[in-house]
Amino acid sequence: MPLVGFFLACCRCCGNCGGKMYQKQTSSINCRRRTLYGFTLATTLIILAGNICMFLSNEALKMSVDQSHKELSQSIGNLNTFLTAVPQQVDGVLNESYKTVEEAGRKLNNIGPELGKQIQNQFNGFLRPALRSVTTLDEETKAISTQLAQLNSSLAELQSNANRVQANLTASRSRLNETLSKPGCEGCDKLKPSLQKLQLDTSITVPGLKDLQSAVDEVVKMNLESKVTEVEDSFNSIPQRVTNETKDVIERSNQTLADINTKLSQIAKDFPLEFLTRLSNDVAVVQTDINNYMPYVQGAEYIRWCVCLAVCCVVLLVVVCNLLGLMFGPAGLKPKADPTNRSCTADCGGTFLMMGAGFSFLFSWLLMIVVLVLFLLGGNVYTLFCQPLKNGQLLQFLETPGLIPELDIGSQLGQENISVSISSVYRECEENRPLWTAFRLAELINLDDLLNVSKYTDQIQQEFDKTNISLSSITVLSPEVKQQLLDFSTGMKDFDTTSVTQQINDISSINLNTTADEIDKLATGQKDAIKSELQNEANQLRRIQFDIEINIIPELKTLNSSIKSLQSNWKKVNGTVGEVLNNVGAAQDSLNTNTTQIVKTESRKFLNCLLDYFLAFAAWAKLVITTQVGRCGPLAGTVDSVEVIVCAYTVESLNAFWFSLGWCILFFIPSIIFSMKLAKYYRRMHESDGFDDHIPMNSIPMNGFPMNGYPMNGFPRAQMK
Repeated sequence: MPLVGFFLACCRCCGNCGGKMYQKQTSSINCRRRTLYGFTLATTLIILAGNICMFLSNEALKMSVDQSHKELSQSIGNLNTFLTAVPQQVDGVLNESYKTVEEAGRKLNNIGPELGKQIQNQFNGFLRPALRSVTTLDEETKAISTQLAQLNSSLAELQSNANRVQANLTASRSRLNETLSKPGCEGCDKLKPSLQKLQLDTSITVPGLKDLQSAVDEVVKMNLESKVTEVEDSFNSIPQRVTNETKDVIERSNQTLADINTKLSQIAKDFPLEFLTRLSNDVAVVQTDINNYMPYVQGAEYIRWCVCLAVCCVVLLVVVCNLLGLMFGPAGLKPKADPTNRSCTADCGGTFLMMGAGFSFLFSWLLMIVVLVLFLLGGNVYTLFCQPLKNGQLLQFLETPGLIPELDIGSQLGQENISVSISSVYRECEENRPLWTAFRLAELINLDDLLNVSKYTDQIQQEFDKTNISLSSITVLSPEVKQQLLDFSTGMKDFDTTSVTQQINDISSINLNTTADEIDKLATGQKDAIKSELQNEANQLRRIQFDIEINIIPELKTLNSSIKSLQSNWKKVNGTVGEVLNNVGAAQDSLNTNTTQIVKTESRKFLNCLLDYFLAFAAWAKLVITTQVGRCGPLAGTVDSVEVIVCAYTVESLNAFWFSLGWCILFFIPSIIFSMKLAKYYRRMHESDGFDDHIPMNSIPMNGFPMNGYPMNGFPRAQMK
């Protein structure tokens, strides 16, 4: 291209190439000009479209390189996070196993309170009602004892007041008898029968009170509260007795738990954590190298962008020259004007078209070299890297034995017999499968054996079966105490309050005021001395009656109330005694017959709960390790990110650039041809050419004109300007 352009320029300078600056005027000149104009415009627009694609692809390439650092760092960071998280996940599973073993050990060491509490809960159903009834009986018996003491005190005080009233009444009756017996007392004999009624029976007796007091005292001496306390102490000592009975089996079970811990820790040793650690270190080195070289890459990218921008501008220069020629040429052209008289605008348009052709000759060889270099770079990268990476052939190539020893996953895992390929790992990681599936760790780790805790649980179960937890029998109430309570209930039936109520009513019905009124009537017709004595005795009787109403009657009411309350409590106690005997009998029978079965049942429940910890953990750990630990989606994501950054962004943009540039260069050839031919229709010619279609057909003298066969019309005439 530059050689042809050089010869063309030389010929042009010599005025030979393309003929002289002379344009023959024919009838089809306008049609030819328009046709060349259309082809030149179309070719220029095609080149412009390619040039626009060059600008866009150049900018896209720059943006992809600028963003590749961030995206690549993010992908590598995700990969590093994944590689760091896998050991943490494995440690999490092991920590859960340690917690399970610790929880089982805690339950074993706490077997006394836990198992003992369950046994106590079973005893509570029939033992607590019996103890509550005994406690209630003890409280009611103490209440009756208190009431009896108050009743005896009230009787003693009432008897003291009654004796005093009786003494005063006896003295008053003696004095009245003396007064009525005096000779001066008129009609006094008829009052003597009334004096016989002046007496007060103050002896109040309560039948069965002493027997009741004796029976209550016997019950109080039993000290039922101490009996309840003794049973509760024996009941509360069950956890400690369970601890003492299972001391040996707990020690042996704890040793079994230590063996389980040792077995489970083997998971971390068999899991490929060292391989992941090495891979994490390699990833960290790659990340460091990327950060170190990224400034140089960005600097080189800036230079590339500038060079490619200059290339784009060169192509744009050709397009601009063509467009200016296509714009100025028609704008200044007058079709009927003589070619030697064309305007400067039209001549300028033709010059621009020639400049576009000249720039095409001048720069096309450089642009061809750029296309070649970029084609070799981008095409080979796409063919040798991107396309094989996309269809999986590159990964299969890297799996070639001995090609890259570091990529032999089996040897990296320490097991040469494990057939794990890079492509299979990539496919599994694309679906975000766990490492157990991706690396086929089932061939490396016998997880069923490591998590098989049944043999240990069977061993603990056998140790428990050999242990016989025996609890000493609990006696709620001895037969002697129950017999005393039965006698107490029978003896209380003799307590009768009817006679006591009758005695109180008799004392309450005494009214000395009536006798005093009779004495006052008798004293009315007597002499002064007898009258005065009778009136004094009548007043004395009224004072005695007042004393009875003030002191005796309230005490009688209090006594009556106390007796009724005692009678009510007695009936309640009588019912409580029957309830106590029934509840205690039922509780004692249950203790004698069900204690052994309760202990065995609750021990089995405790052991099953303990063993369920291990079974649940084994199922959970197997599920987590095989389906959750190390989901390797970030690993495939990193490979996909590299493919996207290198191929989808960088290589595709690079290939788009050289393809667009090659597209433009390809159309330089028709552009040169069309623009150079079109330029002659706009440039100012050196020689003029005329053509007349309408020459007058007058008679032409034939003198002097030889008839040599030339036509007489349309004779050309040329004139050198």
